Amino acid sequence: MFLSLDGTFWVQLVNFAIFFVLLDRVFLRPVGAAVKKRREYIESVQSDYEKYAAQISSSQADADRKRGVARREADETIAKARAAAEDEANEILAEKGEDAAAMVDRARRTVAGEVEAARAREGELAQTLAGSLLERVLGGTR
Repeated sequence: MFLSLDGTFWVQLVNFAIFFVLLDRVFLRPVGAAVKKRREYIESVQSDYEKYAAQISSSQADADRKRGVARREADETIAKARAAAEDEANEILAEKGEDAAAMVDRARRTVAGEVEAARAREGELAQTLAGSLLERVLGGTR
């Protein structure tokens, strides 16, 4: 008969069982453990990646917020400095304008005084000039 249950069958069955047990202990369990360990490592890397990506996103948002606050503070500081500089420039202009007006007033008074002095001596100067001219004319014809 094609299939007979004689002694070789039982020996082959025991041989197969021993082979399967050895295969399981030597190959299947270590490979399964390595696959499981590798899968856990990959999952932990993915988990870490997601965690760090979330931290990066949060840090970038925080940095953008801080940059915005710093820009606003800088703009406010610059605006205050410009206003202070403008006020100081206006004060200096007013002060120097007053100084210039005082200088112009002093110059006008000096010129007015000199004009009055010249007008007061006008007659005397005219006499002196006339005398000089007359001497030249008379002195030149003699």
